[in-house]
Amino acid sequence: MIRKMIGGLAGTGASLFAATAAFAQDGPIKAPTVEQMAGMVDKGDTTWMLISSALVLMMSVPALALFYGGLVRTKNMLSVLMQVFMIVSVAALVWVSWGYSMAFTSGGPFVGGFSKMFLMGVDATTYAATFSNNVYIPEYAFVIFQMTFACITPALIVGAFAERVKFSSLMVFTVLWLTCIYFPMAHMVWYWAGPDFLPDAPTDAGFLWAMGALDFAGGTVVHINAGIAGLVGCIMIGKRIGFGKEATPPHSLTMTMIGASLLWVGWFGFNAGSNLEANGVTAVAFINTFVATAAAAVSWAIVEQLHHGKPSMLGAATGAVAGLVAITPASGLGAPMTSIVLGLVVSPICYLFVSTLKSKLKYDDTLDVFGVHGVGGIVGAIATGIVAAPSLGGQGVFDYTVFPAGFDADSYSIGTQVMTQIKAVLFTVVFSGVGSAIIFFIVDKTLGLRPSEESEREGLDISEHGERAYNY
Repeated sequence: MIRKMIGGLAGTGASLFAATAAFAQDGPIKAPTVEQMAGMVDKGDTTWMLISSALVLMMSVPALALFYGGLVRTKNMLSVLMQVFMIVSVAALVWVSWGYSMAFTSGGPFVGGFSKMFLMGVDATTYAATFSNNVYIPEYAFVIFQMTFACITPALIVGAFAERVKFSSLMVFTVLWLTCIYFPMAHMVWYWAGPDFLPDAPTDAGFLWAMGALDFAGGTVVHINAGIAGLVGCIMIGKRIGFGKEATPPHSLTMTMIGASLLWVGWFGFNAGSNLEANGVTAVAFINTFVATAAAAVSWAIVEQLHHGKPSMLGAATGAVAGLVAITPASGLGAPMTSIVLGLVVSPICYLFVSTLKSKLKYDDTLDVFGVHGVGGIVGAIATGIVAAPSLGGQGVFDYTVFPAGFDADSYSIGTQVMTQIKAVLFTVVFSGVGSAIIFFIVDKTLGLRPSEESEREGLDISEHGERAYNY
């Protein structure tokens, strides 16, 4: 029987551990049997989770591939498409082999165990808990949904060193990074015993969940994690040949705009799907994702208008992605108006890193993975502590010490939660930064990360894959 809440993306652990005595109170919630769980599965929830999974997969292929592909030079277009496509394929196989088990089984505060390697014990009659008491979804649905997150996160990283990395080395890096960095982060942020297993919750939970860090859909696990890894990678691999001396304009902003638009649509599955149910909180995450993204796109365009005298399509698309990133950890916890404020604020901050600080610090983050995902994720993760406040229209945190569980608006402290969020951000930065550096170093010393200068000048489409994106 499944005795753990596998998943959640709503990092609502703060109230769980605030009153330990509550777990010892008389009459603890009795966990349902497998037969009872089967009767607690709603077809609407299951359908929504499968649709959300398809939407998140679309974020990787084709959305991210097109977004990144349009931003590189023609001679490297196909290589970026291939990198994203194959990372998704490799990550999916790694996830069902050992990733799911490492992320969402009992083991310890930092990583799970191997009891479900190769999905042992998972079948059509096993179930995963949601955030509500006595509400379950098929475990396969949860496995699929989380698999799409594991697929897109390493794919985000490649934009930081696009046009200058060996394909084979990148695939090896992907396997190692998922195993050593992503799966432990997913466990630390999202794993806990579950609402129907309160007696186990204080000890059977991930490190950051137990700390009380809020992350509804992946601000730390996905965006800060990928952004920091991308920054480390672009520094260790080095700058592109001719960086700062040769013009490297995007070859197709049309493709980039199409990719950004598909990302926006797919992100509704990413954020609203992270509620694991189809209910009111799902709608909250959906509308917050919508308006925060719109606000960020408008904000970036205004900043460009003030700075350069005209807004750009690239800027609007980048701003939209920054908004999507920032709202991710807060999507199901904030309110529409505060989400708009978050979108308006994140774009100028990311713009500063992309347009000014990157050139001053002289690192070649090709497609601004750190400037958008890393910085945007940090802003969103910290701001979650503010926008989740009930005094600002937010949801607060879930109190699982009562039955049925519900949002607790009385005990929320903005200052305390913001400090918890900052600690979670710092931990993620250090864990991802140091771990990624070690993995990049190992791959570089064994296989080599960078192609030859001749291959790089010719373009990775031909040198790495023997094909061209455009045969004219």
